[in-house]
Amino acid sequence: MKRALLSVSDKTGLIDFATLLVNEFNYELLSTGGTAKAIRDAGLPVTDVSDYTQAPELFEGRVKTLHPKVHGGLLYKRDDNTHVTAALEHSIDPIDLVVVNLYPFKETIAKPDCTLEQAIENIDIGGPSMLRSAAKNHSHVTVIIDTDDYEQVITELKANQGETTLGLRQALAVKVYHQTALYDRCIADYLSASYKKPTSSFALDLPLVETLRYGDNPHQGAKLYGDFNQHFVQIQGKALSYTNILDIEAAADLILDFSRPTVAILKHTNPCGIGQSDSGDLREAWEKAFETDRQAPFGGVIVCNRPLSEDLARIISEIFTDVIIAPEFESEARSILQKKKNLRLIKMEQSYLQVKKAPVLRSAAGSLMVMDKDHSVMGLDDLESKVVTKRPPTEAELKALKFAWKVVRHVKSNAIVYAKGDRTLGIGAGQMSRVDSSRLAVWKAQEAGLSLQGSVIASDALFPFADGVEAAIAAGVSACIQPGGSIRDEEVIAAADAGGIAMVFTGHRHFKH
Repeated sequence: MKRALLSVSDKTGLIDFATLLVNEFNYELLSTGGTAKAIRDAGLPVTDVSDYTQAPELFEGRVKTLHPKVHGGLLYKRDDNTHVTAALEHSIDPIDLVVVNLYPFKETIAKPDCTLEQAIENIDIGGPSMLRSAAKNHSHVTVIIDTDDYEQVITELKANQGETTLGLRQALAVKVYHQTALYDRCIADYLSASYKKPTSSFALDLPLVETLRYGDNPHQGAKLYGDFNQHFVQIQGKALSYTNILDIEAAADLILDFSRPTVAILKHTNPCGIGQSDSGDLREAWEKAFETDRQAPFGGVIVCNRPLSEDLARIISEIFTDVIIAPEFESEARSILQKKKNLRLIKMEQSYLQVKKAPVLRSAAGSLMVMDKDHSVMGLDDLESKVVTKRPPTEAELKALKFAWKVVRHVKSNAIVYAKGDRTLGIGAGQMSRVDSSRLAVWKAQEAGLSLQGSVIASDALFPFADGVEAAIAAGVSACIQPGGSIRDEEVIAAADAGGIAMVFTGHRHFKH
């Protein structure tokens, strides 16, 4: 008679698997706690591990399977006479198959109300120990850590008179060491953060999600690893490319900064136009965004923070665009947009809010840089107390300044944004000097036929000289928001006062490279 030890937190498929082991392959079952109860309730014979070892569970179940009869039964070599003799001498029977999946540590710490004590109690000890013992002795023992592997194990047992092949056992052992390594890494990262004890190394081990359509260019291959598809679900369109992924994240990060109904258009991760609607009509928000730059949506990305409506879908369907992102798509909107088979529709899940703060990773000359993400708007608290000019901003100007400051942090440096309280008017991105970004934004507004009179300007970093502010004043702005901190701040403030505009210093910059 062969022997199987089953101890699982995820009981998916457990009873069907256990039934086949007993009825078709004459296995004796060993188990613990809730797993043993589930097997027994299904009418299958099972022996509790504590009865098998003649040792009670101790310390609220912290010690259950850490016993020579368990680990000896897993580890001894069946083809080594000294091992076999020792096993007989100490009444250690072989355990031929192990099914263990681990306490849900990652799921536990993901809960917003999880305490440190709860997290620690969900650190599995016996499970990883049994898995590693069985995996080490995979020449003789079959080990299962993933419920998806039940089927192929049963298939092999049926095909090989109740035995599994060495090839399968090798593959399952590799999976065990891979998953237990990830499990330990998750625990180490959590405790490191909880105790503020940084580690001296950085490691990632992420599953392959998909091979992307291509990288920056068609001759560059690219792959996506991790859990991206848990947060962004593609419901239509061509396969994603490397640049699509970058655009999707940039669009999601931007739209989550706004609570009012908002539509944004992006190109190469830069916002080209953003509009808002107090009435809740996304068409109104779209028109404001689109007017900022009518060329940008061609092959660009559109994102909104409300379900995409039928009315907006009809308008967008007339424009060639690459990706549309929304928290949901109305059924009528789906029907309209599905006619464009290459158009990618992406549903942004609420779960992205939890991973938005994940660090930024970037390769550099055989190395990896890890940076805290600039995940939230800085410097807008108590803005009225941060006025540096003789004239304070009006209520309308304050509203516009806050809007522009939220936008500018998503624009590549050097970044300048001209705006009103509910829309962008001109955006200057990625120029070598700040005054050039300002001139570019003014030119874009002129091209769009938009007046900058009474608008506000936001700069992602300090104005090093007065010329940038002077150019904005000449364009018609009435207020400015910037970090401040230049050695020439007094000159910049004097230029603002001379032009009669209001200026506030946030004390924070939002560079984006």
